[in-house]
Amino acid sequence: MQRNGLIGLGAGLALAMTGLAQADTTVEMNTVSADGVGSSIGTVTAKDSDYGLLLTPDLSGLKAGLHGFHLHTNPSCDTSESDGKVTPGGAAGGHFDPDESGTHQGPYSDEGHLGDLPALTVNEDGNANTPVLAPRLSESDLTGHALMIHEGGDNYADEPKLGGGGSRVACGVIKGS
Repeated sequence: MQRNGLIGLGAGLALAMTGLAQADTTVEMNTVSADGVGSSIGTVTAKDSDYGLLLTPDLSGLKAGLHGFHLHTNPSCDTSESDGKVTPGGAAGGHFDPDESGTHQGPYSDEGHLGDLPALTVNEDGNANTPVLAPRLSESDLTGHALMIHEGGDNYADEPKLGGGGSRVACGVIKGS
């Protein structure tokens, strides 16, 4: 009897640990401006799927339309300054590009930045809640980086600069576990 109890306890612990390993990653997103990091606009939840990383936004207060959405290199949403010009969210660095491709090709090409994500759609009420799928990423890629939302859309090309997304308007740091 005692042996069966220990086996059951071991199986229960294994199941519990499996559940912990599969916990979703939730990223708090905040506005960014030349003044620094601002107020929260909601969250983005990331979860592994059979088809890649599913990113589910629960955001409000954004301008309606398409917005560039990327995983950036550094875990910071602070401003940066270069030649006297302040860049909101600039401390996040560029798009995550571990293979150093140096090219912005979007989420479906193996030739570009790994951090290129599908564009976010924001409805007329300023809310974004339509999930997007990043087929080349998994949750394990996120830790130690930042999610960034840009002012404009994304054409997944290098011209205009980085797909034409424009200014950084919201950012969230992905902390390690």
